[in-house]
Amino acid sequence: MLDTQSTDETAALAEAAGAEVMQRRFTDFAQVRNLALDAIQEPWVFFVDADERATPELAEEIRAVTTERPEDGWWVPRHNYLFGKLTLGAGWYPDYQMRLLRRGKARYERAVHEVVVLDGKAGHLRNPLIHYNYDSVAHFRAKQTRYCDYDAEVLYQQGVRARLYTPVTQSLRHFVWRFITLDGYRDGLHGLRLCLLTAWYEAVKYQRLRRRQAN
Repeated sequence: MLDTQSTDETAALAEAAGAEVMQRRFTDFAQVRNLALDAIQEPWVFFVDADERATPELAEEIRAVTTERPEDGWWVPRHNYLFGKLTLGAGWYPDYQMRLLRRGKARYERAVHEVVVLDGKAGHLRNPLIHYNYDSVAHFRAKQTRYCDYDAEVLYQQGVRARLYTPVTQSLRHFVWRFITLDGYRDGLHGLRLCLLTAWYEAVKYQRLRRRQAN
């Protein structure tokens, strides 16, 4: 296990369970995952974050594909639990993540919302990884606030510029996309609340892009 100097009992619990713990200073998400890829000698690496859980069914499927199939990377679907509720609409499922990687065939890029560059073919697993995402609205707001600053800077570096009305139009577009196009309405009031929240933070992102332009 690669631990970035956590302050809870993560490292101690991992060692007690028999895991070898490596300590590294946190820089960004892509670099940390690449450090793990370089340090591990096994032919396959399966990344699981602290708020995720792998089921026995997923473990069995991983054993099968890594011994029987030629692909070098595998997309894993996720069951996202938001505010304690399994959420299947608004783009939260299947939410495929490239997590099962043949060592030497993959590298991570981008500091936040990191992406895999795979040198080979990819497949899709059937069994989901369980993701306990945002446990409360306050938790959601705290994380989205941090992401807004980063995402606004990425847009600015890409040459995107926002006009006075852009936060409103992008927020409306985002709500329609999640609630209607991605079937957020199927999750009822829970889906409506999520779509409104994500639309609000889309507006915040473009407001911060405008502030970045002004500076």
